[in-house]
Amino acid sequence: MLALGKLLELTLAGREPAEKTQLTVDGVRMRWLSEGALEVRPPEARDNGLDLLLSAGIHGNETAPIELLDRLLHDIARGDLKPRARILFLFGNPEAMRRGERFVEQDVNRLFNGRHESSSGAEALRACELERLAASFFSLADRQRLHYDLHTAIRGSKIEQFALYPWKHGRQHSRRELARLRAAGMEAVLLQNKPSIVFSAYTYDQLGAEAFTLELGKARPFGQNQGVNVERLETRLKQIIDGTEPPAEQDSLEGLKLFSVAREVIKHSDSFHLHLPADIENFSELEVGYLLAEDIAQTRWVIEEEGARIIFPNPKVKNGLRAGILIVPTTADGLA
Repeated sequence: MLALGKLLELTLAGREPAEKTQLTVDGVRMRWLSEGALEVRPPEARDNGLDLLLSAGIHGNETAPIELLDRLLHDIARGDLKPRARILFLFGNPEAMRRGERFVEQDVNRLFNGRHESSSGAEALRACELERLAASFFSLADRQRLHYDLHTAIRGSKIEQFALYPWKHGRQHSRRELARLRAAGMEAVLLQNKPSIVFSAYTYDQLGAEAFTLELGKARPFGQNQGVNVERLETRLKQIIDGTEPPAEQDSLEGLKLFSVAREVIKHSDSFHLHLPADIENFSELEVGYLLAEDIAQTRWVIEEEGARIIFPNPKVKNGLRAGILIVPTTADGLA
């Protein structure tokens, strides 16, 4: 196996490879760009015009997606997986990965779309670098652009595997991409309806990619992800990479649950209190009239929406950041 296929090993050791560029026996070029960043380019005759960005480790303790990318890289480096797409593999927060922590000083996935410019520290610099790497990768004209940012959640979920689909004014969500997500094992998709500051929102909004945040289960340490089943996702990623994906008409949205954002719960002060059990699961339903949260100046969040559910509740976020999202069921009407 080519040494560059061991990107995870290099990243966890904090080492640069001796050779920055290597070729497989089939002529696939692997090029080390920066810490945790590797570009894979197929021979020109095999290139099918897709640019695929696969990122994981934006939160350093979310190891199942990191291990998934590691397996894909090993397969490419051994010649077992023969890409027809250009691919950029990114491990988002190497220092947090080495520590086994979500982040070191601040959440990298809250530092995109301009937020890193008003911040400081190593993780703000890393967010800036990730944007630069993504922008450079997606700079070639007349190519398809697809980005999957892979995560696991800090809590359990009643719907274990789901995706978040960013929003941009004047751009419709794609039925084809939703069907692809369903085929990859996603049980639900949250169709967002306002700008965001996460990595997938940056590549969707600024770089024109079809981009998604994928939540694959609960975060566990390296080597303890037997309970995180990514077989369907791994199969679909291999098909996307080697150009053997089934025709689009074979995919459907049957069984895929769609949600839209009703409201975001923003923490304004240290007085913020979230009236939920500490172990509440994502997608837990909340009854109309339930007092969800309180903050300064008699700010109160009371459930008004029928069928409302909560995802990503986290009262420990910094002031000014989102402490939870209220979502409601929606339909596929209006999809492109």
